[in-house]
Formats: sequence, structure tokens, C-alpha cells
Amino acid sequence: MSSFTYKEIKGDLFSCKSDYSLCHCVAADLRMGKGIAVKFRNKFGQLLNLQKQNVQPGGVAIIHDQQRYIYYLITKKSSWGKPTYELLHSSLVAMRQHMISHQVTKLAMPRIGCGLDGLKWPKVKELVCTVFQLDALELVVYNYEAQK
Repeated sequence: MSSFTYKEIKGDLFSCKSDYSLCHCVAADLRMGKGIAVKFRNKFGQLLNLQKQNVQPGGVAIIHDQQRYIYYLITKKSSWGKPTYELLHSSLVAMRQHMISHQVTKLAMPRIGCGLDGLKWPKVKELVCTVFQLDALELVVYNYEAQK
């Protein structure tokens, strides 16, 4: 019996509790020069560690941050490119395998692939829910709202 739970909330992803692992989408070149990726780069660093992992599109680069993991879904080759749903799906599956083997049961994410990358959220949400539906996982999607 799985206990997959999914919810979307408004707010800042980085305000989530520290026992939640985080994920977001990046290019294989790991430039992280725009959007939420800049915040990930500034907050968690470890760029050399990520680069050494040499992850190709469709994979996931991972850093360990205290009691949680930070997942970098590699969904495209270069930062100026665009991801595909297939590569996103492959990256999600790779992340799921790591989560299962490391007993990760809480994950927070932005609307991955839907900001600068231009994927459509209803389709991405369906992909995410399909990948994790059989897992005992609390998944929280943060819908960022710029401060007025």
C-alpha cells in the first residue's frame, strides 16, 4: 500500500523544512545562470562536486546537504537549449531510484521545467505523479509568487 501524497502550495521553495530533499532542472553544462537555478547555486554551491559527476541529459546529479539531498535533474545538454518531456521523465526516474535506495520520503520542488524551460505544467505534473505514484512519498510543489 503506497502512501504517495501530493500538494501544491504558494510560497518560497527554500522556506521548506530542512528534512525535505529538493530538486530542480539544470543543463548538463551546469551554468545555472538564470531563474531558480541561481538560488540553488548560491545556496548549496558544490559546483565542482556536481561537475565531477559528469551527468548526461536524462540523469540526475546529487549533492548531500546535511540530512537531505539536493537533486539536479539534467534535462538538457546546454543552458541555452530546451528540455524534452522524455529527458525530464528519464531524470525523474533516475532521481526516484536514488530516493528509494536512500529512503528519501519527502521531496519539495518548484514547477520543474516550466519556468524558463517552457514545459507545460499540467503535463509535467502528470509525469511527476506517474513516476512517484507507487512510492511512500510526501511531494510538495512550491508555486513561487514574486513579492509585491
